[in-house]
Amino acid sequence: MADELARSVELGLNLSKRIFYGKNQSMLPPKPSEMEKSGNCLPTAPMVYAVISDPSIVDNPDIPSYQPYVYGECDPPALVPLHMHGISVEVDCCLDTAFVTVCGTWRVHCVMAGKSCDCRIAIPMGEQGLILGVEVDDGRRSYHTQLITMEDTKVTEKLAKDGFLLKRQIYTLKVPQIDAGSSLYVKVRWSQKLLYQDGLFCLSLPFSFPAYVKPIGKKINKREKILLNVNPGAVTEVLLRTSSHPLKEIRRQVGKLGFLYEAEVSSWSSADFFFSYAVSSSDISGGLLLQSASLHDIDQREMFCFYLFPGNSQNRKVFRKDVVFIVDVSGSMREGPLENVKNALLAVISKLSPVDSFNIVAFNENTRLFSSSMELATMASIENAFRWISRNFVAEGGTNILLPLNQALEMLAKTSDSVPLIFLITDGAVEDERHICNLVKSHLTNGRSICPRICTFGIGSYCNHYFLQLLAQIGRGHYDAAYDVDSINFQIQRLFNIASSVILANITIDALECLDSLELYPSYISDLSSECPLILSGRYHGSFPDSFKASGVLPDMSNFIVYLKAQQAKDVLLDKVFARRQIDILTARAWLLESKQIEEKVGKMSIQTGVPSEYSQMILVQTEKGKQASESVSLQEKVADLNGMKVLFMQNLGVGYGNLAATAENLPLGTEEPKLYETSEIIAKVAAHCCSRLLDRFCCMCFIRACSRMNDQCAIVLAQLCTALACSECLNCCCEVCDLCDF
Repeated sequence: MADELARSVELGLNLSKRIFYGKNQSMLPPKPSEMEKSGNCLPTAPMVYAVISDPSIVDNPDIPSYQPYVYGECDPPALVPLHMHGISVEVDCCLDTAFVTVCGTWRVHCVMAGKSCDCRIAIPMGEQGLILGVEVDDGRRSYHTQLITMEDTKVTEKLAKDGFLLKRQIYTLKVPQIDAGSSLYVKVRWSQKLLYQDGLFCLSLPFSFPAYVKPIGKKINKREKILLNVNPGAVTEVLLRTSSHPLKEIRRQVGKLGFLYEAEVSSWSSADFFFSYAVSSSDISGGLLLQSASLHDIDQREMFCFYLFPGNSQNRKVFRKDVVFIVDVSGSMREGPLENVKNALLAVISKLSPVDSFNIVAFNENTRLFSSSMELATMASIENAFRWISRNFVAEGGTNILLPLNQALEMLAKTSDSVPLIFLITDGAVEDERHICNLVKSHLTNGRSICPRICTFGIGSYCNHYFLQLLAQIGRGHYDAAYDVDSINFQIQRLFNIASSVILANITIDALECLDSLELYPSYISDLSSECPLILSGRYHGSFPDSFKASGVLPDMSNFIVYLKAQQAKDVLLDKVFARRQIDILTARAWLLESKQIEEKVGKMSIQTGVPSEYSQMILVQTEKGKQASESVSLQEKVADLNGMKVLFMQNLGVGYGNLAATAENLPLGTEEPKLYETSEIIAKVAAHCCSRLLDRFCCMCFIRACSRMNDQCAIVLAQLCTALACSECLNCCCEVCDLCDF
């Protein structure tokens, strides 16, 4: 789908050359060379495009060019980037989450006066971005997204044909029929994760605008604004480290900072916004935030958040590693995915120290072992591993996860003085996933001092990401995923760096034992890594003491204790900050237990917090300003009436529970990715099929001769018959397009 979007934008850029801006030199558009230097055609910042099916309407609404008529249609439709007239960003950073609000104004500068077109909004998001809401206003109509539960309507999945996530990073949706020359105000909200690198919290926002969105004219003001608020939850000092744009400090309080960037610019920003800050502490530090539930919260239990930061000491010792890599080499991993996994695996193995040990298990229906036992990471064994990987990483066969997982658990059964680690990489789903979770759970509660940690990495949309998340939670490890080939290598290496940099294991919190009842997210406390802070949230009945201690085991197997304080959370809405994490954990739990009750709870939490889930549906609600428009909305828009509101149903943004059929067929990554213009293609195909069937049954000359010799009664009967046939074909067309008929 991303390639389809890029091709449509490329076609749109070619069409935009038809637009005439005047003879003045200041009114000239960017030269083709500047357009090419702007990079590829996928959005690198918030963008709005005019959706052009009829190329003849492409023109300047203010200055007609009277160019020759263009015949034909654009199939798929071209996407002409609209000129941007203003952009502002507000970011609230809290603990490890950033909430981003982007407001911008774009003008439909590429459609001739008196015409209108659809507009497609594309929003690239940062790390693990999740769209929270979209608002659009064109002066005549306004739109806003909202979430509804699956029970509110029975046809949402059948009607949902827009609202896509490209590579799980770029959210795009279409707004219908915007008039030429109109200014489109767009407000988008999303959340994303703050990365933790070298003791710094890092925020990266897509903010690199191509040259062709610059409005053309002498007296057009162009203003950029970024407002940044930082609240890490810690009482220690917060220090600014780096920033891509010049920030002015506007507020400083204990543990909180405020910054502002605002400028009148000649050209829009050509670099992403990057910001990093440090929580001033060289040693392990943390705290506990407490907050009462709001009156409208569906869960009236108290809320808490426990956080533990690793500190910025560069010389801290990490645990010795005994790691088993379990790699899926089934047929669906062929070409790009397996090559990227291979390169990532070679990189992480080469970083092991000589005191570490490792093994490799390649699996499809069967398994192939690099060694019958754990091997020390010497230069000789690493070189042998490289040669073994080259020979044995051949994509073929099916998928069986249980067999290699059992083998890895047996290999690590006798390890000591280390953190044993299982690193699972797969792109498929299997039928016995619930059995695997229960088996691993029983195996890891056998009383060992340090049980094996399990890290999971999912590739693409065919694997069950909730199974992989749950398996990592049970194994007190970490989970990550890649949805496109290009990011596999980097993300595997990053996940392994986090998992292999453990500085404190077997962490316990004595204050949790004082509570009357407790629900912890996640249920198992993972280890503290120097590359990732430890953050837990939960609901409880009872009371926390003012001070408490957290303890664990250091790499030299000695005990570590840190004394921490509990405090009331101020200026932090814990239910909003941890909504996505709790929804994901509860969704995985609902899948494991097959619990309808938990599913309903997730749906209600999703509506309350505004965070999309597997059990909620996003819709785009249209509101008319003034007199209600009388024009009908085309079938392509899939518009329905829900409780008196005109709405457009969006695609469900959940990742789903895997695809057993696709795994069994070894379908490669992205084979079943939805298309941007799937609806129009279906309609065209059905209409062509309908017309061809009618033409096949009639000869025009014979039909005319027969009609000339009919009496009135026969003509009436024939007219009624043709009407019935036409209605039947229309009904068949509707059935094929909407797929809603049961007969």
